[in-house]
Amino acid sequence: MTNIASPSTPAPRRRRAGLLIGLGILVALAAAAAIWQRSGQPKVAFVEYPMLEPRDVPTAIAAAPDGSIWFTIDFANAIGRVRDGNLERFVEDKTNGEPVGIATAADSSAWYTDAPAGQITRISPAGELTSVALDTPMTRIGQIAVAADGSVWFTEASAYSVTRLKDGKLERHVIESIRGAPQGIALAPDGAVWVTLQAANQLLRIATDGGMQTVDIPTRGSSPGDVAVAADGAIWFLEFRGNKIGRFADGRFEEFPAGEENAGLTGLAVAPDGAVWVGMLRRGSLARLKGGKLQEFRLPRQDARPYSVAVDREGNVWYTDIRGFVGMLPAREATR
Repeated sequence: MTNIASPSTPAPRRRRAGLLIGLGILVALAAAAAIWQRSGQPKVAFVEYPMLEPRDVPTAIAAAPDGSIWFTIDFANAIGRVRDGNLERFVEDKTNGEPVGIATAADSSAWYTDAPAGQITRISPAGELTSVALDTPMTRIGQIAVAADGSVWFTEASAYSVTRLKDGKLERHVIESIRGAPQGIALAPDGAVWVTLQAANQLLRIATDGGMQTVDIPTRGSSPGDVAVAADGAIWFLEFRGNKIGRFADGRFEEFPAGEENAGLTGLAVAPDGAVWVGMLRRGSLARLKGGKLQEFRLPRQDARPYSVAVDREGNVWYTDIRGFVGMLPAREATR
């Protein structure tokens, strides 16, 4: 069932973000890069950027077409970006937010969710902010995605909905089951929208005509989270409690275990070469799934906690570390 909100246009609030640029970040690529080697693993070079504010916790991350990397900062009035080797911090004129998802658009702007403020926000490449308030008294927003036509899709668990913002109007696709709990969201090449339903243990597909169809995930109670769509149309998703990486294509599921101990799978991205990258929060590692084989890449610090993953157009693998870093595994390391 599709529920369409009032045709009234939510009034956007425009404001200018203050910008703080960390001194010395120009040399970050040279200063922060280090070679690390762990037992049984290949020698790997990571580049890491420490946060400009010591209490900042970077969470969601996304790669823009112009090569810049946007990321959210939890419980802070700021959004971050890495561009041309510089780490930037854009300060917002509001109280501390709790962003969950972030996605980039064709113009290299970024959209992110902000549940405490009850809104989604766009930040332009120049740092200009435009917010759209949601029309519900409670908001529990999950992840977000931007379509080729510029429309913005996001999951809204408090409204049992997958919601689209287009031409200033909110359109809700309401999930009939209260066990839906929509979380991850991704757009397919055919225009369909794919969503993970955590409580229902299902994948949801929304067709271009608004029709919705659910598919049960084989592992019961797997708690599906992040989802991504590969260039070939395959749907990849994380099973947090199942400790597996799942794939759905041609009507069939495949599941790839992430080891005997729960790795704390968070963050999911598909690289240009088809490799699937995930974060392993409890192991302090990134993992690459390629050709059915899972390879682990330990991060430089023992206390590392990777949370979100993105791959840019060059094949560099980016991640947020909730210990206070944004890092990158260069494409030359990621593809070998």
